[in-house]
Amino acid sequence: MTTPPMTDAADAAASAPHLADSHDLIRVHGARENNLKDVSVEIPKRRLTVFTGVSGSGKSSLVFDTVAAESQRLINETYSAFVQGFMPTLARPDVDVLDGLTTAIIVDQQRMGADPRSTVGTATDANAMLRILFSRLGEPHIGSPKAYSFNVASISGAGAVTVQRAGQTVKERREFSITGGMCPRCEGRGSVTDIDLTQLFDESKSLSEGALTVPGYKAGGWNHRLYTESGLYDPDTPIRAFTKRQLQDFLYREPTRMKIAGINMTYEGLVPRIQKSMLAKDREAMQPHIREFVDRAVTFTTCPDCAGTRLSEAARSSKIGGISIADACAMQISDLAEWVRGLAEPSVGPLLTALGDTLDSFVEIGLGYLSLDRSAGTLSGGEAQRVKMIRHLGSSLTDVTYVFDEPTIGLHPHDIRRMNDLLLRLRDKGNTVLVVEHKPEAIAIADHVVDLGPGAGTAGGTVCFEGTVEQLRASGTLTGRHLDDRARLKETVRKPAGALEIRGASTHNLRDVDVDIPLGVLTVVTGVAGSGKSSLVHGSIPAGENVVSVDQSPIRGSRRSNPATYTGLLEPIRKAFAKANGVKPALFSANSEGACPNCNGAGVVYTDLAMMAGVATTCEECEGKRFEASVLEYHLGGRDISEVLAMSVTEAGEFFGAGEARTPAAHRILTHVADVGLGYLTLGQPLTTLSGGERQRLKLATHMSDKGGIYVLDEPTTGLHLADVEQLLGLLDRLVEAGKSVIVIEHHQAVMAHADWIIDLGPGAGHDGGRVVFEGTPADLVAARSTLTGEHLADYVGT
Repeated sequence: MTTPPMTDAADAAASAPHLADSHDLIRVHGARENNLKDVSVEIPKRRLTVFTGVSGSGKSSLVFDTVAAESQRLINETYSAFVQGFMPTLARPDVDVLDGLTTAIIVDQQRMGADPRSTVGTATDANAMLRILFSRLGEPHIGSPKAYSFNVASISGAGAVTVQRAGQTVKERREFSITGGMCPRCEGRGSVTDIDLTQLFDESKSLSEGALTVPGYKAGGWNHRLYTESGLYDPDTPIRAFTKRQLQDFLYREPTRMKIAGINMTYEGLVPRIQKSMLAKDREAMQPHIREFVDRAVTFTTCPDCAGTRLSEAARSSKIGGISIADACAMQISDLAEWVRGLAEPSVGPLLTALGDTLDSFVEIGLGYLSLDRSAGTLSGGEAQRVKMIRHLGSSLTDVTYVFDEPTIGLHPHDIRRMNDLLLRLRDKGNTVLVVEHKPEAIAIADHVVDLGPGAGTAGGTVCFEGTVEQLRASGTLTGRHLDDRARLKETVRKPAGALEIRGASTHNLRDVDVDIPLGVLTVVTGVAGSGKSSLVHGSIPAGENVVSVDQSPIRGSRRSNPATYTGLLEPIRKAFAKANGVKPALFSANSEGACPNCNGAGVVYTDLAMMAGVATTCEECEGKRFEASVLEYHLGGRDISEVLAMSVTEAGEFFGAGEARTPAAHRILTHVADVGLGYLTLGQPLTTLSGGERQRLKLATHMSDKGGIYVLDEPTTGLHLADVEQLLGLLDRLVEAGKSVIVIEHHQAVMAHADWIIDLGPGAGHDGGRVVFEGTPADLVAARSTLTGEHLADYVGT
């Protein structure tokens, strides 16, 4: 009997894959987040997977709210309970099995904080490295990196301190000083505010007669009583009759503790009180009536001391080769990268290399036209997402899951190729890249595609297709059928009814642009990212009584806000219910008198479990309906208010369009919401569950009935599936046919091909752009092929 040689067994063992290499899939089984219906998928690791489907089909619910959320939650659980107490609490997603997860890094479209102190430089590491560079090489030397920071104020002090030494208590005199770079006049904001006192009060009246005209300072409220009962002046004397001392106390007195109406309170002059309570906030975060007051009462002017640089005189005086840190931050990043490369200083070699690499990343990702002093709050959603990508491009981490939310938003077709290269480079380093995307150019590079649908909302939430891009094309799904869609150029274009003249436009990078925008037609303004499109349109066509501007600023809303409250639809519905039942309209609001007392109209009861994930349970009293039981006894057309809020927009349109429940005001709003492709939304769905594209189209729906003659839309195809673009084009046509002038800032070739007139800016971005490089019809642009846009549009329409 012969025994097999040992070497054969050893070779077989060596050729078998190692057990550790078998975990090459992320397995999701039974996912039920939001509208997902027991979704099960297997996502290959170290590959680029694109998730497609119509807006609202469940892509974000699967990628962000399930895979990425569970990865982050599991990482948080590795910390001690003490540390977890300081971290945000994350609930476990509603899913049966999640297996094979790796660390998830989320790069989403959330706008960057709009704090006035936040800039592109502070949001990345670029500013920190520049400050170190100037503290080492700047002449004259003024101090540590803090001396070059506009967020650090210069302070000094002296006094006695008590220290324990050798068992004895000893008092010593100590002095300290910190040299900061903050401009003392504007406190590092770059602009100063000038308040128009005539908008704060009517000097001909006394405080008792209601002299204060500031929102929230009505007679009887605490804000009003603070001044009428302070005892510092007579509330019955007209303000114009106040003495100099009384006027000083009324307007500018420093915070002082005093007893007012028997309660210990802090009295403060009206001007500093308004500055702290209203002006410290970002304008976009204000409630509409507060914003209106601030716009009326406050003028923001560039700080005269620092000329808007935010930096102190000392920080601006310290230079490297004639360039101060303020000059460096104001440079276009592509120019700054060249300047840094030209500094031959071996003493700071590693710093120069790291700074140069960071700045080169900006250029590589298509953001070389920005400057480091650009306010973070002014970046578009796409720009903010790409700024967040900067820190990951040079990362040495591998086997990480990168999650991107439509990274091509705001990108010209020319720039999409560059973004694709970056995504492929992240994959080739051994990472798993998950991308939610609609653009066919971005879907084309996928190793694996997961298509969700078939519809949106309740009609979605299932996996329609998994496989390669080629298999998707042949699959017959909605995405597969539309993947090769190409809009044709219009055979005839509309004739303009006039022109909007823009002369000498010089906002941001525009170079004294003169252009006539035709009226009464569909005009598309295009060009590479950073070429000056938004500067031309938003900077030269101010939103006024004849202009309706729908930009990309996000809708702000809590989980209590929903499409019915946001669009103003709830108002006519409440009145219709009240009229039919002879009761008050306030009963039919879950945020007012009709709210369930147990859950305060939220429909769920939240239990905070400290460092563990909080639990939201459906309210037992109202069973999630949000209203008091007595309110649900009132009916309109056979339905109670909770049943109406559970309807989809399409269903509600039919309900309020005819019969007993006929309400023309509600039906008109519902028609507008359906027109923008949101017929599947339910009226009571929280705004926090809507995708970015859904929110922008909801905003567009609210403006559809505005009286304006000119509609300005900023990339309305954001978040739109290929199949929905056609519906949007139909909507734009209807607006034009109704006698409106429609001006669209857009990169999507289908919208360009459908335009009556195209204005192309460029030829490049930043200081390489800012000029009109083409004006004319789409057919002329394609025939000329004289610009980047012309070349890509010609390729798209196949000429």
